[in-house]
Amino acid sequence: MEDTTPALQARDLHQIYQEREVETVALRGTDLVVEPASWTSIMGPSGSGKSTLLHVLAGLLRPSAGSVIVGGKDLTRLDPGERARHRRRHIGVVMQRDNLHPLLNARANVALPLRLDGQRRRRAYQRADLLLAEVGLADRSRHRPGQLSGGEAQRVAIATALAARPRVLLADEPTGELDEAMTERVLDLLDDLRKRESLAILTVTHNPQVAQRADRRLVMRDGKVDDGD
Repeated sequence: MEDTTPALQARDLHQIYQEREVETVALRGTDLVVEPASWTSIMGPSGSGKSTLLHVLAGLLRPSAGSVIVGGKDLTRLDPGERARHRRRHIGVVMQRDNLHPLLNARANVALPLRLDGQRRRRAYQRADLLLAEVGLADRSRHRPGQLSGGEAQRVAIATALAARPRVLLADEPTGELDEAMTERVLDLLDDLRKRESLAILTVTHNPQVAQRADRRLVMRDGKVDDGD
């Protein structure tokens, strides 16, 4: 029987930053449901809360209030170690920068989350080789991030995020460093994985080329998410 449980569910998220006496409200009661094998895109102006939302959904930032449920667990109620393990197994994350370990080559970066989760070296590196080939970087597997172009590093980051076959892929401008042709290639790969592995994708982007691939397009304004269509 097909699993109809949401891949990710966020309820009444609030995030308030306080610096001395200045209070900034980044999220204002945000609700969001991401279904398995769906592609959701969130667009919105700078300062609308998109990056904060992505960090909260990924379990990288604990919200001031609300819940984020992935894989049957509320990330906001897990201690840091449990949250990191759950994220590693269920959530792939691609940020705009600083996704990769600078001292590891591309192959080792992609294998790293699998090795941290106890997977044997041979199997982890087989998965890394497969993903690097799929993003067109089989010949760059021995290069470190500093030896890669921005676009190449971003493709390695996407491969790394997909290594553990996560339930959800969260990506902040995943094609920001790519040219138009490579953007299409990466988007095709993500769409194929979405269908083949029931991967739920949520992208935060300013790029209409990325947003148009989504089957659900949302707009974020003043810390809340609304239907964009």
